[in-house]
Amino acid sequence: MPINAKETYDKIYAEVKKHIAGNENTIKLMLMAIIADGHVLLEGVPGVAKTTMTKTIASTLDAKFGRIEGTADLQIKDVIGYTYIDENHNVQLKKGPIFTNILLIDELNRTQPTVATAFLEALEEKRVTIGNNDIILDKPFITFATQNPLNIEGTLPLPKVLADRFIMRIEVKYASEEQEQEMLRLKEKEELGTEPVKKIIGVKEILEMQSLADRIAMPDDVVQAIVKMVDATRKEIHVVMGGSPRAEISFMRAAKAKALIEGRSSTSVDDIIFLARPVLSHRIAVKASGGLGVNGIIDGIVAMQK
Repeated sequence: MPINAKETYDKIYAEVKKHIAGNENTIKLMLMAIIADGHVLLEGVPGVAKTTMTKTIASTLDAKFGRIEGTADLQIKDVIGYTYIDENHNVQLKKGPIFTNILLIDELNRTQPTVATAFLEALEEKRVTIGNNDIILDKPFITFATQNPLNIEGTLPLPKVLADRFIMRIEVKYASEEQEQEMLRLKEKEELGTEPVKKIIGVKEILEMQSLADRIAMPDDVVQAIVKMVDATRKEIHVVMGGSPRAEISFMRAAKAKALIEGRSSTSVDDIIFLARPVLSHRIAVKASGGLGVNGIIDGIVAMQK
């Protein structure tokens, strides 16, 4: 019997919300990214539950989970693995933590640029090259990378070529007072061990939902809205570098995932407007003298599309 994508999403979301206070929109976007088969950047100051949300979502999935701590001394071999000679003089392969289904990279922008490039092949082609070994990663392969704002000590700007590999960047902000009170109650339950996270679906169901998302219709007006919006970022006078064709593909995949979990058979222009900040904010470079932030420019472009 085919999976009911909306019901399945609702079950996963409900389970995650038993353990996470607030962040409703962030959780929805993260789950959409899994269905869209895309990677996510989670940006926010330390302590706003970026890692906790990722681990909780991963816990609802019966799939392999891996974690990499982004530190200044992280090496490429710590990410993808390495080859070595065993006691019998045979070449052996030691796989790194990137060989998983759901990967959490904590504080990606604390790693050195040379190490950050180790993720380029894996995120785009979903394969890894170690020595003479060209290895395809298991499906699904979804990465959630957390990063701190650049005003936090020890952070480095991500190369745009790497940031472009992420389908979305999600800004995680401080919770409200009511949500922080709820967070304390949830933390209290967690420490008492009264309600562990339940697994809802496995790899087979994830792949099935991804396949269903691919079949969601995309009308001509949606295609036109995507192209116009991305093209507008390239022509904006305050922008040094606009959105790439990957931005357009990300809009398409994320919009299809959104329509699927909302029980629709077709995307809409409203989906594109909803996704504008997450899809574009990490892809465009703004002139320092422009006086406008990235979100301000995106909001202005969205306003012109309405």
